[in-house]
Amino acid sequence: MAEKNNTQMPDVNEQIKNRMDKLKTLQEEGRDPFEITKYDVTNHTQDIKEHFEDFEGKEVSIAGRLMAKRVMGKASFCNVADLKGNIQLYVARDSVGEESYARFKKFDIGDIIGVEGEVFRTQKGEISVAVHELTLLSKNLAPLPEKWHGLKDTDMRYRQRYVDLIVNPEVRDTFEKRSAIVREIRNFMDSRGFMEVETPCLNTIPGGAAARPFITHHNALDIDMYMRIATELHLKRLIVGGFEQVYEIGRIFRNEGMDTKHNPEFTTIELYQAFTDYHGMMDITEDMVVHVCEKVLGTTKVTYQGTEIDFAKGWKRMTMADAVKEYAGLDFMAMDAEEALAAVKAKGVETEKGKESWGDLLALCYDEFVEANLTQPTFIMDYP
Repeated sequence: MAEKNNTQMPDVNEQIKNRMDKLKTLQEEGRDPFEITKYDVTNHTQDIKEHFEDFEGKEVSIAGRLMAKRVMGKASFCNVADLKGNIQLYVARDSVGEESYARFKKFDIGDIIGVEGEVFRTQKGEISVAVHELTLLSKNLAPLPEKWHGLKDTDMRYRQRYVDLIVNPEVRDTFEKRSAIVREIRNFMDSRGFMEVETPCLNTIPGGAAARPFITHHNALDIDMYMRIATELHLKRLIVGGFEQVYEIGRIFRNEGMDTKHNPEFTTIELYQAFTDYHGMMDITEDMVVHVCEKVLGTTKVTYQGTEIDFAKGWKRMTMADAVKEYAGLDFMAMDAEEALAAVKAKGVETEKGKESWGDLLALCYDEFVEANLTQPTFIMDYP
C-alpha cells in the first residue's frame, strides 16, 4: 500500500522532514505548540450542527484535528474533526489578521488546532464557523495516509488503531459500543446479585484452559510463572470458599497464533453460580445478551453482513448430536464408533488418523455441516 501511495504524493520521509522544519521554526519564534497545555473548548462540532438554530450567530470555541484544507487568496476553507464529528471552517485574512493567516497556510493535515469563531451557514447551505482566532495546539509530524486511498490495509489498521480512528472515524462507533456493552454487562450481573472480583494474572501452573501460556520469571521467588489463559481456576476457588455468584471481566493471555480475530491478549467474562446447572447458565447468558442489546442498541435485532439476527428471548437449544442429525442427516445416537466412521466417510468427509473416535467424528460433522447454518442465536449442548 505504501508504494502505491508514494506514487501519489511526496516521499513520506521528506514530508516528515518538512514538518520537523516547520516545528523548529515555530520553536525558534517562541510559538512551540507543544508548550500549550490547555485550551478551553465550549462546544463539539456535532452539537453545533444538530442545534444550529441555537448556535447561529454565536461565538464558539472548538478544538480538533485539521483534516482538509483549501487555501485561496484572502480566504480559505478547511475542515476540523473532533470527538463527535467534523465541521467546516471559514478562515479570512481580514478576520484573523495577516500574520495569523500566513501561519494558517503553513498548517499541515493532521495538525490539532483550536478555533474561536461565529457559527453561520454558507450560501451553499453548509453549517460552518467563521474563524476569528486560530491556535496551533499540536504539530502532526507523521503524515496521515493519503486522502484518496485512506487506511485500508487491514494489518496496519489493527496495528495502528489510533491512525485508523483518525482516518476512518466510523470505527469509533465500535469502540463506543464496546465500552457501553461492558458497562451494561456489569449492570446486569450486579442486578442479579453477582459479585465482581479480580483474580491473579500470574499463576504457578498453566491452568484453566488448553492453550499455550506466556511464561515469565518471578525474580524474588526465583520461579517461572504463567500468564493466565483463563480466569477459571480462581473463580472456582471462590465458589469453593462460599461465594455463590461471582464474575470477572478480565484480561487473559494466550501465546498462540495471531490474526484480525485472534489477539495474544483479550478480554473475557466468566461467571460462576452455585446450586444451578448448565440450563440455568444458559438462561443467565440469554437474559444478559438481551439486556445488553436493549440498553446499547434499543433493539434486539441486528443486521450483520446483510442478515438480520434477532437476539430476542427464545433462543434455540440443541444437542450437538441433534444438530448433526438435522443438518447432516447422520444419527450419531444410533451408531457406535465404527458405524459412525463409515457414515462420515460415505459423506465424503476426510478424517484425521488418531481422531476417529465417536466424539471426534461427531465434532467433525458439526464443523462440516452445522456451524455455517447457525446464524440465529443457538445454544449447542452436550459436547462429547
